Amino acid sequence: MAIETKEEAFERILNMDKPLCPHCETEMSLWEVPEIACGDGLGWGSPFLFVCFNNECSSFRQGWDDIKESMEFTASYRCINNPGDKHFEYMPVFSSLGGTGQVLDDNVLEIREATKEAMKQGFSLLTDFYMSKDWDEILKILLDPVQPSRVRIKAAEMVAELGDVEAIEHLLNPKFGSHQLQKAVEDAVAALHERHYTRECPHCAEIIKKRATLCKHCSKDVPKG
Repeated sequence: MAIETKEEAFERILNMDKPLCPHCETEMSLWEVPEIACGDGLGWGSPFLFVCFNNECSSFRQGWDDIKESMEFTASYRCINNPGDKHFEYMPVFSSLGGTGQVLDDNVLEIREATKEAMKQGFSLLTDFYMSKDWDEILKILLDPVQPSRVRIKAAEMVAELGDVEAIEHLLNPKFGSHQLQKAVEDAVAALHERHYTRECPHCAEIIKKRATLCKHCSKDVPKG
């Protein structure tokens, strides 16, 4: 049996009708589960759940009294449903805001879909440029802050493989947002130097041949690379 990816589960659940809470008949919200395990440590059972976030829900309102009486601490519970399951269960919350940070409302879904489409288009362009060995166009994608981070990381790998030495200068000055992308760019610069037998002059930072002993830019002696 094939294992369903998180992306595949997301697509499947988006096509479902949201269930109504059995306690208040409010349409339940699509909720992305946190990465930490719950309860007995076996996990949530699904990367996404339907959750009732109606603060006037009878289950949520009664939960404060029930938990206070049985466990002597302040908490309540939200009604939850595993997509595709007809049964409803409950998860504990410790305030009315508990869990709301993972609600996937319409705006979040639109952003996710837009990002997904941008990634699809970005990888398609990278494939075309890679096949034609057009490293200059790949470099433009790498330097474009609008492109998704994963697309830019892949572009860095391709520039490292295909780029001329001129690509190095374009990669040294910009500041890249994420640590992972910054690392990919630094690795690309190192790979480009290795491929073209070059390095930076320790005095003026201009690119020189690895075997050079005199910088052609600042005319200073440089140690052998």
